[in-house]
Amino acid sequence: MTSRAAEDRALIRRYLEGDISAFDELMRSHEDRVFAICLRMMRNRDEALDATQDVFLTVFRKADRYKEQAAFSTWLYRVSINTCYDHLRRRQRQRTEPIPEHLDPSDPRSGDSLNAVELRPDIDQALATLSPEFRAAVVLVDVEGMSLDGASDTLDIPVGTVKSRLFRARKQLSQELGNFAPGFEHPTEEP
Repeated sequence: MTSRAAEDRALIRRYLEGDISAFDELMRSHEDRVFAICLRMMRNRDEALDATQDVFLTVFRKADRYKEQAAFSTWLYRVSINTCYDHLRRRQRQRTEPIPEHLDPSDPRSGDSLNAVELRPDIDQALATLSPEFRAAVVLVDVEGMSLDGASDTLDIPVGTVKSRLFRARKQLSQELGNFAPGFEHPTEEP
């Protein structure tokens, strides 16, 4: 168990025993990553902020449902993805106008902020073409760097399903972004 996982478990126990400051500390340590996941899933800054807030409200109300069999972060990211799914379903019912792409900041993890700003709209548009299930797999594994096992736990699906969704999503993304070299044919079979 990592020190972060042990610290998270200690904070959850303290919170469940009535120490509200433990929840604040837990939230501060995970809010950036939860927001990043929500932003990639929702593709709209305001909706991602709403989803992030809903994630932590859910955790605040349902922390007693966390079972220490898995890392707290795995449970938290599952709550994040499910909250995004709920928000996306609601969005389907009432369409709104997204914030223009040029108002979003560049990806801070990119080495070259100029290229990050140039590429981000294309990548975000390509991600938007994916189904929420495919997008969740790509966001967790390719964007957030989560392992296949971690994504499997977070999404509550078998590792093989994560691999399949990644394969199909990457294929769709490469076609959408035009990433094939001339004469390259994408494999038609899944690994």
